[in-house]
Amino acid sequence: MNYKNIFSAVLLFATVHFYAVGQSNTPAPFGPLPTANQLEWQQMEYYAFVHFSVNTYTDMAWGNGDEDPKTFNPVSLDCRQWARIAKEAGMKGIIITAKHHSGFCLWPSKYTEYSVKNCPWKNGKGDIVREMSEACKEYGLKLGIYLSPWDRNRADYGKPEYITYFRNQLRELLTNYGDIFEVWFDGANGGNGYYGGANETRKIDRTTYYDWENTYKLVRQLQPKIVIWNDGGRRADLRWVGTEAGYVGETNWSLLDSTGDVPEDMLRHGVENGNKWVPGEVNTSIRPEWFYHKKEDGKVKTLPQLMEIYYNSIGRNATLLLNFPIMPNGLIHPKDEKVVTAFAQAVKKAFAVNLLTGCKTAASNFRGKDKKFAGDKAIDQSNKSYWATDDDVKTGSLTMQFTKPVTFNRFMVQEYIPLGQRVKSFTVEGFVNGAWEELAKQTTIGYKRILRFPTVTATKLRFTVTDAKSSPLISSMGIYNAPQILAPPVVVRERSGDITIKPADAESQIYYTTSGSNPTPATAAKYTGPVKTGDGKVMIKAIAWDAKTGKSSSVTEESFEIARKNWKIIGIIDTTVNNILDGNPGTQWYQNNSMQLPVDLVIDLGKMENVSGFKYLPDQNWWASGIITKYAFFISQDGVKWTKVNEGEFANIKNNPLLQSKSFAPQKARFIKLQALQNTQGDNRVGYAELEVITE
Repeated sequence: MNYKNIFSAVLLFATVHFYAVGQSNTPAPFGPLPTANQLEWQQMEYYAFVHFSVNTYTDMAWGNGDEDPKTFNPVSLDCRQWARIAKEAGMKGIIITAKHHSGFCLWPSKYTEYSVKNCPWKNGKGDIVREMSEACKEYGLKLGIYLSPWDRNRADYGKPEYITYFRNQLRELLTNYGDIFEVWFDGANGGNGYYGGANETRKIDRTTYYDWENTYKLVRQLQPKIVIWNDGGRRADLRWVGTEAGYVGETNWSLLDSTGDVPEDMLRHGVENGNKWVPGEVNTSIRPEWFYHKKEDGKVKTLPQLMEIYYNSIGRNATLLLNFPIMPNGLIHPKDEKVVTAFAQAVKKAFAVNLLTGCKTAASNFRGKDKKFAGDKAIDQSNKSYWATDDDVKTGSLTMQFTKPVTFNRFMVQEYIPLGQRVKSFTVEGFVNGAWEELAKQTTIGYKRILRFPTVTATKLRFTVTDAKSSPLISSMGIYNAPQILAPPVVVRERSGDITIKPADAESQIYYTTSGSNPTPATAAKYTGPVKTGDGKVMIKAIAWDAKTGKSSSVTEESFEIARKNWKIIGIIDTTVNNILDGNPGTQWYQNNSMQLPVDLVIDLGKMENVSGFKYLPDQNWWASGIITKYAFFISQDGVKWTKVNEGEFANIKNNPLLQSKSFAPQKARFIKLQALQNTQGDNRVGYAELEVITE
């Protein structure tokens, strides 16, 4: 007899019964259902990632596996600071990168010397995972573990022996640090690395190499309450959403098929008729990259950007996993703390008052005319009750009558997901000036859906399910009047060297400085048109300001390299190639499809420069192709004799296609050449949005 399956069935029945206790004529479950662990995870909504390893000290996106442990010395490390900030930010847990791709371990694993036990910090006697666990307990947070399956340090990676090592470490992490709510198995697997000194490229089949079936059994045996995140391996409890940009699709089913490939479209939107419950987790960083880089201190996500992420993740039936890159001293940067605290306050303020509380409801249909399923159950502030229609009714409307006109701009709705995800489409209408006005029209709901629309004043609200897979079950609903948050302006340097500043709101005024000081309406120049800056480097700080309220946005800070107005791209007749130099990240250019890698892009800088690096931005469009991942960079004084000054990879560029910056020792050059060696899709396509040089 399979007691494990019997136990799971009993547990699921108990979960459903807990939510629906005492109800007669309870609707039957429909389709795949979430487990008790998945329900508890979904209700967390928002939690933290922390990225910290040896490559924090080498300024690299990923470690290669040969970094010296002696470089790792976080003299001020304080996991209690991490936990305090997460708690104050409204987060419910923290997932720590116990081992990233470099293979360096933040705990003193007995199975390797490549860990904190051989670094200067605490004379090799420290354990960051232990300190993280204790800090989480102190602040009432849950602990999660990121353990990279790929290990660029291990000599046996790619061999069967490594799986034993990997599971031994998994056992250490899941038995020595208390309850673990989530384990995170990164999808990056195989590639170039140190590998014990071999310094080679190794490839594995990530669907079979790790023997995920037995690895999952071990995880669940050690941590029965855990959820498993895995991208590209055997289907786990949670799914990646196909991007690290901070959003999931507007249509988002918490379902996938239990087997088969999952292309990006399925990751983004789920599968409407999937046979397994696999909800989406949106993972993104508070800075452009996952690990700390000082050059990104001015690139911390703004409050409006974080609010946009909130609505596009938690507001679209997903959870939000927001990353803090830990500084070399072992702390979260004050700028990161400031904005994430403001984010928590803004969310709290936006959803402080549910304006549907206490209003009268009228449902077009409710189950068996039983008041336990009446329309008021959707606004009674309880997730254990719900408005339900009869079994044969897959559409229906719920009308809320206000006692006086109500002003609002946000709508929130939740399905009762313990019995399945059902709603396929719905509308929201307001009774404005004596007539119904459509405010929103959308598709899926799931655990939670939040919609935004222009502020409206109405005397009634009507929510209508226009299509569903089964009788809809609506457990919660609310409307809110969220305050406006001014978005910071966008600053761009054109090829001519001129600076243009674009406000997000046409009614706001722009003020800027070029001195490095923070702008205010009293001390800064008012933007009236393109700013002439000459050919050299320039730094711009700008704000948007609302004269009516006296409020300003956060500061946009941009540092630009030398102007590119005299640059010439060599050997290419197509004039659209100059899109690479126009300063507009929204334009791009691709090499001729007939070209075979390696492919060169050669530029004449117009005069001799002291070049110390370059920046490459790939095509920023969704589903972009031709993204360079491995490259070589050359310089020349005459365009004939070339010197290779840099070669490597743009780590994680496929998942996070942001501006890539590479540095090298300064050298005089008039000509530069970027050679594309490999792209993210393994074909010969090569594209560029922007290319510029770093100079001394």
